[in-house]
Amino acid sequence: MLSSTDGWTACDQGHRHWGRAGAAGLLIHRDGPDGVELLLQYRAWWSHHGGTWGTPGGALHAGEAPADGALREVREELGLTAADVVLGAQSVDDHGGWAYTTVLARPARRFEAVDLRLDGESDGVAWVPLAGLSAVALHPGLAASLDRLRPLLGDGAAPPRTAG
Repeated sequence: MLSSTDGWTACDQGHRHWGRAGAAGLLIHRDGPDGVELLLQYRAWWSHHGGTWGTPGGALHAGEAPADGALREVREELGLTAADVVLGAQSVDDHGGWAYTTVLARPARRFEAVDLRLDGESDGVAWVPLAGLSAVALHPGLAASLDRLRPLLGDGAAPPRTAG
């Protein structure tokens, strides 16, 4: 059964988007051997912008906070739960009348892409080096947001630990 906010809508920029209440996704990042790595899913060919790499995400439910929606989507699409990640900054791509919120997160525990459970919306998942994003076909929304997201990813350094 579709939620009351499932469906196509148009924004003020003339784009067509899925999710009448907006959408959100989780951009999980970690420190890799060669710098920051992003956990990206390869979208199934039948999906909107299929055949591209992007964040797990989707339409928000009515009244749902973007972080809650992003966590729900990552659970549905990859099997990760709120206990598996530590949420960070949020970045909003506002199109006027429709917005996509990217919620950044770091793993709370170590996991590899092969450990994740894919649903039918993804044909694959991988840790992709930030420095190597030009080598993969990115979802157009993620590609357009990279300049805004890069500063939020930092230099990949782990946050300082406090004595205690």
